[in-house]
Amino acid sequence: MNRIEEYYNKFNEDKRLKSRHGQVEFAVTMAKIKERLEYFMREGRGKEDVRIADIGAGCGAYSIPLCNEGYDVTAVELVKHNLGVMKKNCPHLKAYQGNAMDLKKLGDDSFDLVLMFGPLYHLYSNDDKIKALREAARIVKKSGVIMVAYTMNEYSILTYGFKEGHICECLENGSIDKDFHVRASEENLYDYVTLSDIDALNEAAGLRRMSIFSPDGAADYMRICLNAMDEETFALFIDYQMSVCMRTDLIGAGSHTVDVLAADKA
Repeated sequence: MNRIEEYYNKFNEDKRLKSRHGQVEFAVTMAKIKERLEYFMREGRGKEDVRIADIGAGCGAYSIPLCNEGYDVTAVELVKHNLGVMKKNCPHLKAYQGNAMDLKKLGDDSFDLVLMFGPLYHLYSNDDKIKALREAARIVKKSGVIMVAYTMNEYSILTYGFKEGHICECLENGSIDKDFHVRASEENLYDYVTLSDIDALNEAAGLRRMSIFSPDGAADYMRICLNAMDEETFALFIDYQMSVCMRTDLIGAGSHTVDVLAADKA
């Protein structure tokens, strides 16, 4: 069992997106997924004709509702515990254990939409990240879309570094460099990137950006405040994040960023 499996066997991934800050992330991300699916539907296809691959599906936060809505969903998850939760909650979902860097069970040009909302958090070398992106590019159709989530550098610096008081030790041990860029290793479990890092990965993997958005914005910084909001105010906060999620002056400051990509295929 590797460190990722050990971590997720203890961490309640199924509960994370049910927190208030997680609900913001989920609502904005699902809205963007639905925008893409509506585009496919305008082509006159039925839901059962739209194929979705959810790579690093966790406990099925996105796979299960999309499957229940009638889309053809295939979920791939590395951690057996998460996979078990997913299969228990949705027995009719096609789901199996697999690694984002080697999707050998999935055929070339097979999916209209490829979701990759977890794997890039836990891959530490550019080579491994590019392998995962190229696998997503391989399995997506020429007319398809890939959505990739990242955990962001500034969120780590501001929270773990400054807010929690680890900045000096991190600079001393080299886990943060002199330019305040996180240099994560496997022991850290999460890797953190900048928008420039994402741009470089796309170029290396041969992917073209269609759009990019921040699903959570300031939500992760405002957990106490969000928890104290009444339902009306919280609903307005979600509306606010929906309205600003693609603002270029805000993207990259939240804890997550989602890149929406096309694979340029001949």
